[in-house]
Amino acid sequence: MERERLRLASDAMCETPIHTDGLHVWDEDDVEANREVDNAFRKGITPSEATEFYSNWVDDSLKYEKDLCPGRYNGPMIAGKVVADYFEGDREKKKIMDIAAGTGFVAEQLKTHGFFHIDALEPSSKMLLRAKEKGLYEDYYTEYLCEVPLPIPNDTYDCAVTSGGMGEGHIPCSGIPELIRIVKPGGIICIVMREVFLRDVEEYKDRLEPLMDSLEKEGKWKKVSRVIVSSYFLNIPGVVFLYRII
Repeated sequence: MERERLRLASDAMCETPIHTDGLHVWDEDDVEANREVDNAFRKGITPSEATEFYSNWVDDSLKYEKDLCPGRYNGPMIAGKVVADYFEGDREKKKIMDIAAGTGFVAEQLKTHGFFHIDALEPSSKMLLRAKEKGLYEDYYTEYLCEVPLPIPNDTYDCAVTSGGMGEGHIPCSGIPELIRIVKPGGIICIVMREVFLRDVEEYKDRLEPLMDSLEKEGKWKKVSRVIVSSYFLNIPGVVFLYRII
């Protein structure tokens, strides 16, 4: 009953028209949602502060789900489509790790494309509790992705995907090799994030893409694509990185 209540509430709040042409005109709810997002990624925020912020946000009577509904926050839809386009067959057999999973926006999209074996990694236990109520994942890891090895064996997943996990006080560059470690050779890593963060976040500025290139030169992975999308969040551009593990 509780799961059904949450599903219906989420559905009702996510009827915002989906704008993919970059011409979305912001209303008051958009401005409020963007204010919350800006706070989550504010300059100088630490990982522990970010986790606490998300925990408080999701505590607020499903406000998190409303603020980041499809049509406003399109990153999860973009991520789901990119992964689905890559895996044209046997989707029901693929094992996927959703990094910085939150309450399960990416998993919801993946399931519409026929993926069923999905695990969640998320540092906020309150966010994962909401995801558990939705019944989206098989295994749950209350962990922060960084240089510290995760409690996951090598070559476990066919895909690791994140949308919204990159930003100030979020996933550091040091977490990228750990993503590579847990994905099987031939599997993929999909990273969807705000394009401006590549320049405005000190952790990533002149570091993230050079690291990606360096890992490719070392034979760890191969770039499949790097695509700019116009409506990652409202009409704010995003960038989508897709790599295949070697």
